Amino acid sequence: MKKLDRQDLIDILYGCTILGTGGGGSLAKGIEMIDKALELGKEFILVDFDELKDDDLIATPYACGAISPETEEERKKYENLPVISEVPQVVALREMERYLGKEVKAVISTELGGGNTALAFYCGAMAGKYIVDGDPAGRSVPELQHSTYYLNNISITPISLVNQFGESAIITKVVDDYRAESLVRALAVVSKNNIAVVDHVDTAANLKNAVIRGAISCAWEIGKAFRLAKEEGKDFVEAVANAGKGKKLFKGIVKKNNWDTIDGFTIGEVEIEGKDLYEGDIYKIWYKNENIMSWKNDEYYASVPDLICVFDRTEKEPVLNPHFKEGMEIEIVALPAPKEWTTKRGLEVFGPKSFGFDVEWKPIV
Repeated sequence: MKKLDRQDLIDILYGCTILGTGGGGSLAKGIEMIDKALELGKEFILVDFDELKDDDLIATPYACGAISPETEEERKKYENLPVISEVPQVVALREMERYLGKEVKAVISTELGGGNTALAFYCGAMAGKYIVDGDPAGRSVPELQHSTYYLNNISITPISLVNQFGESAIITKVVDDYRAESLVRALAVVSKNNIAVVDHVDTAANLKNAVIRGAISCAWEIGKAFRLAKEEGKDFVEAVANAGKGKKLFKGIVKKNNWDTIDGFTIGEVEIEGKDLYEGDIYKIWYKNENIMSWKNDEYYASVPDLICVFDRTEKEPVLNPHFKEGMEIEIVALPAPKEWTTKRGLEVFGPKSFGFDVEWKPIV
């Protein structure tokens, strides 16, 4: 059991942003939430499953949605709706406890990302819950079925949903996680492309073997290595590659970044022109919220479930999608996929073919 201070939390969120592969929500907003809770005197207590009782309930709070440009039509659609003052995930957690008639003892992040991990941490702190050192993805992922919960047949229902306008619902039954993705995504689309979700409420006994244990500690180690390298004037990209047991993939200048919001997802392709050792080469990344597929000189190069992590060399920050700018100097690192995703079942759910690419996954590290 560990009480996390602000530096611990910042290191964890940076690590989660790096492991988020371009997705996982806004790091800046995540830090804002953490600071808000700390200013209110709230505590962030990280625990291992072994420190919980077998029958303690754990819930998974997060945000489902995508970054989308706000058009005048979209603005008018929502301008007369009230906006609640509380963070919707906190409300959704409370609604879940009310529905169950039971107390939730701890929360766990649904994915590693600067925004979604911060949301889980914030919910835990604000509601007086423990935060579990684990995660059902080991990275950030675009869809609800992209989860080790799904691989291990952990029920996603009941699902508590609350949007920023205070509208709420409890989904008690779904056909499967793919159908849950469609239902929740549809509600996100009509909620300004963002909705709070609390799901996969189950006991510590059932969840401890259904998630990637120690995932938060892993992110913490990577985030700390990233920070220390910058403070010491060392190669921060190399530090991340070493801490995550990965390798550098490419360095170059962003030439094009075409993206749009389609069916509630941020979908785009960025093209990078090689620099230094990679001069003359072209690298492309296709993203669906997260970096999914990449090609070097039009040949398939790296893909999910491996992690494609991009850094802005000038700002010395991880790059979130779709915020690539023409002329931005970037460097790319590949980190190995959690072993859970490299099984036959894992690749069926979260390999290249699950996104419609007719190629076999090849480990990049």
